[in-house]
Amino acid sequence: MNWVDTIVQGILLGGLFALFAMGLAVIYGVMRLINIAHGDFVVLGAYLMLSIALTAHLSPFAAAAIVVVLFAVLGYVLQRTILDRALGGDLLAPLVVTYGLSVIIENGLQQAYSADSHSLQIGALETASVHFGPIAVGIMPLLVFGVALAVAVGLELLFNATPLGMAFRATSDDRATARLMGVRDFQLYGYAAAISLGVTALASFFMGVKYTFTPTLGPSFLLYAFEAIVIGGMGSFWGTFTGAVILGVAQTIGFAIDPGWGILTGHLVFLAVLVVRPQGLFPKVVA
Repeated sequence: MNWVDTIVQGILLGGLFALFAMGLAVIYGVMRLINIAHGDFVVLGAYLMLSIALTAHLSPFAAAAIVVVLFAVLGYVLQRTILDRALGGDLLAPLVVTYGLSVIIENGLQQAYSADSHSLQIGALETASVHFGPIAVGIMPLLVFGVALAVAVGLELLFNATPLGMAFRATSDDRATARLMGVRDFQLYGYAAAISLGVTALASFFMGVKYTFTPTLGPSFLLYAFEAIVIGGMGSFWGTFTGAVILGVAQTIGFAIDPGWGILTGHLVFLAVLVVRPQGLFPKVVA
């Protein structure tokens, strides 16, 4: 029964990793751009929620709703003003630009908040749980998993059943031809960046509730997101979601075996998938 509980907790942890990963998957799927600053945006969102909650005397949930909107606008503006200029035939340029954003965000947060750790406090809900037989499951992890599942369903429907999604996929597959058909690719890129950072803001909130965070945690969250995408398969939101769950289960099993093996076990599973099936477990071109 202890192992059943461990696997259940790993599946729920995978919901948080899925939120990390799907924001990154959107921007990669549409623009083929790997956002090196993605993890730092997760941390930035948590700090903004903390500041808004304390300054305006709002609940963290209300602060999270505000930051989701702010991040969506920020994503659109960043794309149209900075990232668009880096896109083109050279793959190095967007990597350098997003790495620069990562450095700026991390150092800016250290200057503004110091290196002290913080967290988002939501009261009794943090420790509330429900029982399924002998297994106790936290309400908050269940909420995280449910939100991640809803985001995966929403993104799949958006990309596969809407005109906007068709334009996303056409631009991703052949940008030049899409332009000839009247698709305004740079505007679409702005929409994709807005969606990406909106999902990232959701991840920021749940990360801030689960963990204590510092300005330097961004690269770790970027790594978890990248591993989930690679395990699941590039281009598939369901694959990304499944890869995140696999990564979460691997980590919790590792922690159950030995506290020092938790994160390492997740990395080993990632490397094993990369060696045996480099295209991922469930590859599918949806963007």
